[in-house]
Parts: sequence; C-alpha cells; structure tokens
Amino acid sequence: MVKSMTGFGRCEASNEDYKISVEMKSVNHRYLDLGIKMPKKFGAFEADIRSLLKSGIQRGKVDIYVSCETFSDKAVRLNYNEALAREYMDIFSKMSDQFSIENDVRVSSLSRFPEVITAEQSEEDEEELWQLLKEALLGALEKFVEQRTEEGGHLREDLCEKLDTMAGWVGEIEKRSPQIIQEYRKKVEDKVKELLEGSGIDENRIAAEVTLFADKICVDEETVRLMSHIKTMKDSLMKGGAVGRKLDFIAQEMNREANTILSKANDMEISGTAIDLKTEIEKVREQIQNIE
Repeated sequence: MVKSMTGFGRCEASNEDYKISVEMKSVNHRYLDLGIKMPKKFGAFEADIRSLLKSGIQRGKVDIYVSCETFSDKAVRLNYNEALAREYMDIFSKMSDQFSIENDVRVSSLSRFPEVITAEQSEEDEEELWQLLKEALLGALEKFVEQRTEEGGHLREDLCEKLDTMAGWVGEIEKRSPQIIQEYRKKVEDKVKELLEGSGIDENRIAAEVTLFADKICVDEETVRLMSHIKTMKDSLMKGGAVGRKLDFIAQEMNREANTILSKANDMEISGTAIDLKTEIEKVREQIQNIE
C-alpha cells in the first residue's frame, strides 16, 4: 500500500513497576529524520529504538516522545551514614560540655544534617525496561503506520483520478494534431491559389511545405512518453511501497514533456490543453510530496 508521510500514533505499556508512554508524529521530509526525546535512563536503547522504527518507516520527519512513570518503591533507596551521625553527636557533646549549654539535638534534627541520610537511585533491570519500552514502541508504530496507510489510500485514489484526467487530455492532443496539418495544408493551398489567380498548383511544393510544418509541430514522441509515464505512475501507485521519490521523478519528466508540447504548439486548442495538462501535473507533484 502507498503510505502518506504524515501520521500519528500513541501507545502505553505498564507493569507493577513502570508505565511507559510513546507518542509519534510525522510531517513530510525528503529523507528519514528521527528525533527522539526520552528520559536519560533510556539513552542506552537509542540505537535499538532507531533500528525498530526503521523497520516500519522509510521517509518523513518523525518526532518520538517517550515518558516513564515509576511506581515501585525499590526505585529509590535511603542510606544511613551511621559513622557520620556519630561524629556529629560527638562534636555536639563536646560543644555542650565546652560552653555549658544543653545538647538538644533530636533524631529529626540530626537526620537533616548533610550526608547523614541520602537517597540513592536503585539499579534498574534494563531488560525489563527494554521489553516494556519495546511493547509501547511497537504499539505506537502500528497505529502510526495504520494512519499513514489509510491516508495513503486516499492520496492514491486522488492521484489516479488526476492521472486519468491527464490521459484524456493527452488523447485530445493526439486526436487534434492530424487535424492541424490538414487545416494547414488547406490554408497553404488557398493562399497559393489566391496568389497564382487560377494558375496550376505545384503539389510537390505544397507537400514539402506541409511536411516541414508537420515535422516542426509533431508531438507524437511527447504524447507517447506522457502516456507511458502516466501508466508507470499508476502501476507504481497500485504496487505500493516507498514510491514517493520515484513518483516525483516521473512527475518531473511529465512536466518536461508538457513543456515541449506547449513550445511546439501552433494551435490554440492544443496550447489550452497543454496548459491544463501542466496545471494538473503540478497538482500531482504537490500530492506526491505527501507520499512516503
């Protein structure tokens, strides 16, 4: 299936110790650009995260936001420095004796002195964290790709309609081209008759003139290539996959052929159709920028 480059996906995964949330959103980009914002403790997983995401995304600027809530009381451990507390108490006792003042230090006061009680981050199980993070990533990626695919289906439908319209206009140009030559031949014959006032007409000279004109305005090669490009683009859209770059290249070639037709046109009808064709090609190119 064809995928759009804009999408959104969100998923949460949790157990008794953690709840991890992953949110993804993307916009158009020429290449794949992954921007990951996450807590520092997930830094060791960045390479694995990128590898996992690349399995489902080929193009686009994708922003990934990872957050984590900790429920377990094992996450932080309190340490009591008994030796330091004893030193504090020895000093307070000496001060009490030296200055003949009451030693009124209580446990609540002592616990607030520097380094007596410290909080330490417990060592976390990296494998447990990765498995939970991976679950959230895969869930968000699935929803993200699903939305991209759904939007890509709408883009494909719209592009196919535009391509059918373009094919119709190319057909009109192919139908009109022989008529221009016939009209030009009649115009030349009428002009020669007017100038020669009834004298004999040199058919060979007229034929040569018409042949030169026909060569000058001939757009057969351009229309054949345009029809081929239209078919190739439709086939690529139906085949699906990461075809955005290929379609953009084909659209550039289409525009080149339409420009050539317009420059060769010596007929208002063909000129008008070629302008319509260029306008539609530009719309196709704009839509293609949204395809992965």
